[in-house]
Amino acid sequence: MKRRSLLAAPAALALAGAPRILHAQEKKTLAFVVNVSADFWTIARRGIEKANREHPEFNMEMIVPGQASAAEQRRIVDELLARKVAGIAISAINPGNSTEMLNRAASQAVLFTTDSDAPASNRVVYIGTDNVAAGREAGAQMKKALPSGGKAMLFVGTMDADNARERVQGIREALQGGNIEIVDIRTDESDMARAKRNVEDVLARYADIDLLVGLWAYNTPQIYQAVKGAGRENRVKIVGFDEDGLTLRGVADGTIYSTVVQQPFEFGYQSMVGMVKYLNNDRSFIPASKQIIIPTRIIDKSNVEEFQKQMRDLLRTR
Repeated sequence: MKRRSLLAAPAALALAGAPRILHAQEKKTLAFVVNVSADFWTIARRGIEKANREHPEFNMEMIVPGQASAAEQRRIVDELLARKVAGIAISAINPGNSTEMLNRAASQAVLFTTDSDAPASNRVVYIGTDNVAAGREAGAQMKKALPSGGKAMLFVGTMDADNARERVQGIREALQGGNIEIVDIRTDESDMARAKRNVEDVLARYADIDLLVGLWAYNTPQIYQAVKGAGRENRVKIVGFDEDGLTLRGVADGTIYSTVVQQPFEFGYQSMVGMVKYLNNDRSFIPASKQIIIPTRIIDKSNVEEFQKQMRDLLRTR
């Protein structure tokens, strides 16, 4: 009798724990897939963490690709679909050539885009910056940095991404009819070392270059370091995007004229909360345009100190 009771006990315990295990298995996962490793996305992670505190009934995770390529993102999405995640928010590296992959994801999970849109896909909504408008803001800053005009060079990871093309479009619109010439656009495929070499090459080849513009979060820090290394900080102006720590340091010390910052915290937070609403059959938050635009800000010498404090608070380990 004692032996039978001892054998029965584990079974009873297993049955007692079964509802909890089943509940844990039923907990849905929402994934946020980024395009490159950067502090920009660390800030977005804080927004995801806030959303998860508000909705603990979901698993929420951020996935950073090992290499910044459309192929790597495709592998990640395939893995997520195999895991049967309920929702995916993605900053697609090459949306024009990723429509099939994105539509496959949209057929099996809720699909949002963020940071860089893919309007040709079946995504539910885009949450992020109006990149054409942000480009116009950068163009206005370029004109302020070079009131007498001059030659400018742009730097970005790839022109395959919608956000890169749209920012360049906005810059060209803002500069139209003016006296600033865009000499070229240098790409680096999100390779940090190559990004810096691109700047060094431009500084060596173009003695008359007046302005360097970084379009992605990591580009401006590479520009900053290359310009400082060449001793050209008093002769070459810099306008950037985003709030990397080195970028903000450059704004504070006067090497960088200004930077156009987005709100990645809101990208993360609103993407996750939006997917929760969608899964709960709430569509009221989706505008007719299927784009939720998060406004940008200009950070320059006048407000950089306050902004740096805000970023330190957000980036602090939680």
